[in-house]
Amino acid sequence: MSLLPKTARAAVVAEYGKPIEIRDLPVPREDELEPGALLVRVDVASICGSDVHQWDGMTQTLAPASLPIVLGHEMMGTVVAFGPGPREDSIGQPLKEGDRLLWTHVYCGQCHECRVQNTPTLCRRKKQYMRTNCERFPYLVGGFAQYCYVFPPSGRVRIPDGVPDGVASAASCALRTVVHAFDRVGRIEPHQRVVVQGAGPLGLFATAVANHAGVSELIVVGAPERRLALARHWGASAVVSVEELPTAEARLARVRELTGGLGVDVVFELSGAPYAFAEGLDFLRPGGRYAVVGQLGGPLTPVQAALFVRKQATILGVQSADIGQFWKALEFVRRTSARYDFEAMLTTRYPLDQINDAIQNMRAFREIKPLVLPWAS
Repeated sequence: MSLLPKTARAAVVAEYGKPIEIRDLPVPREDELEPGALLVRVDVASICGSDVHQWDGMTQTLAPASLPIVLGHEMMGTVVAFGPGPREDSIGQPLKEGDRLLWTHVYCGQCHECRVQNTPTLCRRKKQYMRTNCERFPYLVGGFAQYCYVFPPSGRVRIPDGVPDGVASAASCALRTVVHAFDRVGRIEPHQRVVVQGAGPLGLFATAVANHAGVSELIVVGAPERRLALARHWGASAVVSVEELPTAEARLARVRELTGGLGVDVVFELSGAPYAFAEGLDFLRPGGRYAVVGQLGGPLTPVQAALFVRKQATILGVQSADIGQFWKALEFVRRTSARYDFEAMLTTRYPLDQINDAIQNMRAFREIKPLVLPWAS
């Protein structure tokens, strides 16, 4: 094992909505690592919209955190130390110091949801990075830090050669969640039409996955133009700008025009806008499927429940992902990077000291997928 420092720098939220603090936190010693645990040097962490909502406290009612926390949950890193036990990832690939890695939140593997339903993302005892108190061991439990402790039950998968660090980091949340959404929806036939609501990282990744599946028509609804341009480049057959068409009625009319009045077979809600759910239901044709991913809270919005009945719609909620979807996400990047320039999604690189600027720029939609480089000065 390489010589480790006694402390590492980390971006800490001590109070919701207040400036993030850079603190020195203890680095667990090798002899402190639990069996099956890893210590990872965080090379790149990318900023997700959930990080913004975690910082401002919006997600507290859905997923309570124990302040203070290390912000960030979308990251990749290099293995620097192992706890006792086998040195392999969750799909049996050998691991060694220096290997690049993605890892999951902690699922217990013992509850009804994990064992009987086989839905670990619904684990009733799960422990999440960036929601775990950083004043208690193992301290480094979030992405915006120089090191991260990988808990023993956390799924982990080695990053294949050829996948850039920044893209791998983005795959660790945005793309793996999209993969989970497509898994939940099931097979999409080549003759079917799809709407993607949202042109942020989730929506852009969904655009690439849907395009790769060969759907007959792929409509992306979102903004700003910079993101919509990338959606077109990645295969959207049409885009609907919420800036040019600011009302739900106008957007619905445009989607109906594009689909000959029929609507679409599958909708992916990836925007996080509270009004988007009811709007997506309107886009759906009878018998359609609707995957809802982006809703994390916010004000209540009215929905006409009769539409579910009249359309015999299938509504699917999607939360996070299991290690199998992490692996699928990395494989998708590895196999399709010649078609989709995933690095075009990556925007500004910020050192840890500029984390407050990074969060504010993400909040103001000035970024698509910014990166935090914990070791940069």
